Amino acid sequence: MSTTGSIAFEQAAWKPRVNPWIIGVVVALGAFMEVLDTDIANVALPHIAGNLGVTNSQSTWVLTSYLVANAVVLPITGFLADLLGRKRLFMTCIALFTVSSFLCGLAPSLGMLILFRILQGAFGGGLQPMAQAILMDSFPPEKQGQAFALFGVTVVIAPAIGPILGGWITDNYNWRWVFYINIPVGLLTLLLVYHLLQESPHMKSVKKQLARFDYVGFSLLVLGVGALQVLLDKGQEDDWFGSPFITTLFIVAVVGLVSMAVWEWYHKAPIVDVRLFRNFNFLTANVMFLMLGATFFSGLVLLPQFLQNLMGYPAQTAGMVLSAGAVVMSIMLVCVGQLSARLHARHMIAFGWMATAVAMYISTRQMDLFVSFDSAARLRILQCVAMPFLFVPLTTAAYIGISSAKRNNAAGLMNFTRNIGQSIGTAIVTTLVARRAQFHQSMLSEYTNSTRFRSAINGLAMQLHQAGLSVEEARHQALDRLYGMVQEQATAISYLDVYWLLGMFAIAMFFASFLLKKNELGKGEPIAMH
Repeated sequence: MSTTGSIAFEQAAWKPRVNPWIIGVVVALGAFMEVLDTDIANVALPHIAGNLGVTNSQSTWVLTSYLVANAVVLPITGFLADLLGRKRLFMTCIALFTVSSFLCGLAPSLGMLILFRILQGAFGGGLQPMAQAILMDSFPPEKQGQAFALFGVTVVIAPAIGPILGGWITDNYNWRWVFYINIPVGLLTLLLVYHLLQESPHMKSVKKQLARFDYVGFSLLVLGVGALQVLLDKGQEDDWFGSPFITTLFIVAVVGLVSMAVWEWYHKAPIVDVRLFRNFNFLTANVMFLMLGATFFSGLVLLPQFLQNLMGYPAQTAGMVLSAGAVVMSIMLVCVGQLSARLHARHMIAFGWMATAVAMYISTRQMDLFVSFDSAARLRILQCVAMPFLFVPLTTAAYIGISSAKRNNAAGLMNFTRNIGQSIGTAIVTTLVARRAQFHQSMLSEYTNSTRFRSAINGLAMQLHQAGLSVEEARHQALDRLYGMVQEQATAISYLDVYWLLGMFAIAMFFASFLLKKNELGKGEPIAMH
């Protein structure tokens, strides 16, 4: 039997008892809770630092510890699902994630909070890939694109509303409620999963699985991913390779991940099935997932920073700008879900990347220090319109030629790739903004000796003197204000440079889209959902 034929047979051999759309909503709720916790604690960090008596720099480990644990678990989700079963693993993750959230809220010290965040990240890591795998099995091929559109809402909406919700909770209640809010959602989701989901038919012998557990591969994965995540989180703060600590982390990450890949390639029962990358569509889709994570989450970092640091927006108002794009994206996801059964995947993906490039170009033309709230919201909407044309087709395209028994592994690897893209993208844009700001500041400083600049200083100093300041103090304040304007302008230009770079990456991915195989429509295969 051919690969596509066997996949179709496996799909037809098992059907859920209840309406698959009910299942879709339930598993999406679980994934939403996990993605939300990636960002909801960001705005609470100053409150956490003050309450627990630590520095702001130390408080960032609350985020890093979660991301490290989450990234380590994602690639091994397939093994855990084979060991426990999808439903059992999904319920276990929800239950322990909820308990860990409760413990985070009770944490009396930073050390305990970091420990509980590690547990929270580890137990939450399996929710996204398991939700995708359950959706893949629950829906017929012609409906899978719409199902992934529903799931896509959780991935793109949660990071957008996370900072708003976290800021509102922290301002009106207490930072501990940022974690307590997961308890009722987790209990409700656990109850629904227990009553509505069936166990998948792909479980394997527990004893056999434990006997074949790849301890070497798992250890290398933990070592490599842990070092990489800390490197990306602390690189800019420690001046990257100017720091022996960062250099050591880089060496450990490279050696650990390369050794893990080589080991897993030849291992008979790999915990991370890197041999899936022999499937060209899966490999190409994962490269694009890496870029999608970097591009989308870079936007989530760039725009709020620009509005808060340069425009003086409070965190909640900056979050409202992001929410405008999130609302439009949720609507577009539904539309793309409908189109996925009618249009070829690579055409939709190509359109998505080109639209992203256009949005980044327009951002370089309209982002300045006088941008209004409405203009910033429109720019974010423009940046978000293309994302559903990438997320949904890429998710489904990656499964072409992947059997049902391998979907757990495939889902874990895809989510791992996107999360690593998020971390790499955030680190790159943060570094570029800082470095390019220094470059532009040095360029603009050349104009401070011009007659026009000196005239501006004298004019401002005269106004300040007339307002009641002494001559010396007026001139000093005039210099400070104009120098601050130079710094702000240099930083603003650095953001435009980053948008240019993201646009260039999007154009490169546009051409790469045509390397994907052209799927046949209306054949009743999993690939027909694109």
